[in-house]
Amino acid sequence: MDIKREGVARKKMIRRIIVLTLCAAAIGAISWQLSKLKPAAPPVERATVWIDSVKRGPLVIERHGLGTLVPEDIVWIPAKFDSQVESIYKHGGDDVKPGEVLMVLRNPNMEVDANDFEWQVKAAEAQLADLKVKLQSQTFDQQSLVETTLSDLNQDKLTMDRDQELLKLKLKADMDAEISKAKYQQTLIKYNTEKEKLAILKTSVDAQILNAQVQVDKLKAQWKLKKDQVDELTIRAGLQGKMQEMTLQPGQSVKPGDVLAKVADPRKLMARLQIAETQAKDIAIGQKAEIDTRNGIVPGHVIRIDASIVNGTRTVDCAMDGPLPPGAVPDLSVDGTIEVSRLDNVVYVGRPVFGQENSTVSLFKLDDDGRGATRTTVKLGRSSVNTIEVLDGLKVGDQVILSDMSAQDQNPRIRLQ
Repeated sequence: MDIKREGVARKKMIRRIIVLTLCAAAIGAISWQLSKLKPAAPPVERATVWIDSVKRGPLVIERHGLGTLVPEDIVWIPAKFDSQVESIYKHGGDDVKPGEVLMVLRNPNMEVDANDFEWQVKAAEAQLADLKVKLQSQTFDQQSLVETTLSDLNQDKLTMDRDQELLKLKLKADMDAEISKAKYQQTLIKYNTEKEKLAILKTSVDAQILNAQVQVDKLKAQWKLKKDQVDELTIRAGLQGKMQEMTLQPGQSVKPGDVLAKVADPRKLMARLQIAETQAKDIAIGQKAEIDTRNGIVPGHVIRIDASIVNGTRTVDCAMDGPLPPGAVPDLSVDGTIEVSRLDNVVYVGRPVFGQENSTVSLFKLDDDGRGATRTTVKLGRSSVNTIEVLDGLKVGDQVILSDMSAQDQNPRIRLQ
């Protein structure tokens, strides 16, 4: 009986060892399989990411910038002289017409100078009139002397002719005929001399009057200059428009170069955009543009590109080719989009948050079932405002996440919930 009971116990021991061995082997196999499994992909809320599909078709390359509306025609009115503000008739926002008085300045010294030149002109004109009378009198005296000499000449010629005829008839002595002839020749010489004196006198008179007239004209020009300067103390609008700035007060002193007022035509506005320097290199004069005034979109075109770069941006001016919507006023904030070029039949996708032109980025591409996404390297090409060309790494129909996924930089996969 003792031998039989010992054999049964041994069989149970062997069976137990086999079961434990199998369990240990199973546990090892399971552990080995679990070690081969990848870590679970972190979950991401689908509603929090921006997903777009890769497409093929035409791609419009555009450049975007913020800016303001500014008048095309702006007249800056500077002070020309040291003066003082006497009166102000127009203020910022007031409508003005050409020639309308904006303000009146005053400079007492300029007014005194203008009055002084006025009296100098009147004195010079009086002197010119007196000179003309005196020279005319001298001319008349010389003219009378010439005419008297001419009369004497004619009379002496008649006497000479008579004596010559009487001499032929033997009725006049030779001496008397010679005397009358000599007297005629003497009178002829005197007549010619007096006539030359008259011509010289007339030339002298013209020269003296011209010189005096020049002095009068010179004083008149100086007087006019002073009067014009005094008139320029009355500041007038140069065009029809609206006062943009008026910061002066009556009694305030101004010096040459100080801005007195700025007048602009609010009916002629253009968009002044600030474009990032990296994008402005593709912009050219004449390219089409769209200006969003937030109350309507107005077509336009590029008319000027600033040569300098300020704070990483270049200034681009766009003319407005369509009517302005209501509420479009100077300094209104606008968005501008400039069309640089058009590409036909290219693969493109929405522009990723960190996707720069001609760069290589890492994007999450969605699985076919849309439940997860795997990190994929994508080569990008030319970009627009909201889209960018895909050169490699994606095909038409693929869906990618364009949102900022920097929080998942260490994860090759994510799971969408």
